Amino acid sequence: MAACGDGFYGNNTGTREHTLYPYVTGTSVIAMKYKDGVIMACDTGASYGKTLRYKSVERITVVGKHSLIGASGELSDFQEILRCLDELTLIDHMCDDGNSMGPKELHSYLTTLMYNRRNKFDPLWNSVVIGGLKKGSHGDEKFLGMVNMIGTHYEENYIATGFGNHLAMPIFRSEWREDMTFEEGVKLVEKCLLVLLYRDPTSINKFQVAKITSEGAAIYPPYSLKTYWGFSAFKNPTKDSSIEGSMKRLSLSDPAQTFEHFVAVSRNV
Repeated sequence: MAACGDGFYGNNTGTREHTLYPYVTGTSVIAMKYKDGVIMACDTGASYGKTLRYKSVERITVVGKHSLIGASGELSDFQEILRCLDELTLIDHMCDDGNSMGPKELHSYLTTLMYNRRNKFDPLWNSVVIGGLKKGSHGDEKFLGMVNMIGTHYEENYIATGFGNHLAMPIFRSEWREDMTFEEGVKLVEKCLLVLLYRDPTSINKFQVAKITSEGAAIYPPYSLKTYWGFSAFKNPTKDSSIEGSMKRLSLSDPAQTFEHFVAVSRNV
């Protein structure tokens, strides 16, 4: 991958390198604010296409003194983002002005970086979640935001990337509270992760949870959740399916009748 710009990790070969399509990818990242800070979680799997190739990949890391960052998408591009952030953090430290970048500044930087790469038709194929806590004019200010591969960005009380944007967000909307304790927040995040484990074929039952508070950041060791695969829909997903019964009754001798019948059945379903 091409480097983020002239600096410690600059590309001096004069070549242009692009990620044409993501190959090794990580799935959803789940994050939410709670009473004392921000919780972030994801699994540790990385897929080569649909094949679960790596099972111990950490996709959450601490950046600076006040921020956590997690990413779904292409892992090599995430490594490139981390190199850019390392360079930025080093420069910020060398200024030695008594101040340090917080999650809002990192979110703004990544928004610019992702949009710039998109405009060069060399995007970083990631959805990045930034969470953190830093003292402000109103005391400790919690922050949680997301940036995707084309620079679209927003801030929210809870965020889910990838497949989680479809399956975890409804759970957050119905059960999230601003005054949740860390234990309650972890239970809610685990509920989202369990739903994704059941429904996302690229997910793995090995999860990592991280938190950041005014006392600092902590990334906990990976662990597994208790699962139950005895549901009847899992054992025989097509049983009593009206679509399956209709497909069996289709007559291939009359293509026009077959197509019309299939359309009618689909509308009824």
